[in-house]
Parts: sequence; C-alpha cells; structure tokens
Amino acid sequence: MSKKALIAVADGTEELEAIAIIDCLRRAGADLTIASVQKLQIITARKVKITADCLIGDCLGQVYDLIVLPGGMPGAENLRDSKGLVEMLKQQKASGRFYAAICASPAVVFEHHGLLADKKATCFPAFIDTLKNKQAINQTVVVDGNCITFQGPGTALEFSLKLVELLFGSEKSQQLAKAMLVK
Repeated sequence: MSKKALIAVADGTEELEAIAIIDCLRRAGADLTIASVQKLQIITARKVKITADCLIGDCLGQVYDLIVLPGGMPGAENLRDSKGLVEMLKQQKASGRFYAAICASPAVVFEHHGLLADKKATCFPAFIDTLKNKQAINQTVVVDGNCITFQGPGTALEFSLKLVELLFGSEKSQQLAKAMLVK
C-alpha cells in the first residue's frame, strides 16, 4: 500500500534538502505531493527553480502519512507564515501521523507554532538557541514519537532515508540506500 506524503516548499527553500526528500520518497514509491505555500514555481535559496504540483490550499482537508518541511532561509520563514500549512501540521501532530523538518524549519516553524511542545528536537546549529528543549540539540537526527527533526543540508540524504524507513520499513530504506550507493 502506498504511503501519502506532502513536502511543503516556498521561495528560499534549501534546494539540497527539498530535492533529497523528493527523490528518496519517490524512489520508495510514496504518493508524494510537492505543495508550495506561495506560487507554483518557487526560487530556492540558491536560485534553483522548482515547480510544485499544487498550492498548499489545494491540500487542505487531505490526510497524509507524512508532512515534511525542508529548511533554508527565508524558506522556513515563508513556511512558518502559511496559515494553511500550520493548520495541517497541527492536525498532523494531534492525529499521531508523522511530521518532519530539517535545518531551520524545526526552530523557525515547529518551535514557533508549538509543534515541539513535549518533544525533543534538533535543528541547524545557528538556530539551536531558539529551541526550548535542548536535550537532543547535538544529535544529527531526533525521532520523538511522530516528530522527526534533522540538522541540515549535509544530513539531507540521511534524513530522507529515515523518512523512508519510518513510512516503509528499514528493509525498504536499506534497499534504497544500497541502490543509491549510500554507505
């Protein structure tokens, strides 16, 4: 059975993180939607153009097994300011379904909107001071219940494979890693 996932993007999104997530989830067979919180074509942090499948408003009311946010600045701020996305993330947390973020987004989006209340998390080192719970800040990855956080661009592939593991199991993640020559 396919798993349904949503990756939210915005102008200023960190492209390395977004593309790693998209690539790995699609290779794993996820029914993945790329949704922009602004306009269909975004310009990433390093001026790469990404065309989303739809706008976040088109996704409201749908159920996803995973909602994931790449980081990047000002991408994370643009995600933070999307009322529709924030409402979806709050519903995702309350339902016990997975929600994940990497780089700046755990601090800029999740912490800002109370999505890390009662959760351990990590984020890009420059944003560590904004996390209230500092128990796991030095870890590359933190999985706390249905909340998954990672540190940044250099961990994007590891992050993406962890998402595959959580959605499809460790065997699928290991198969994908082997096929991609990840050690």
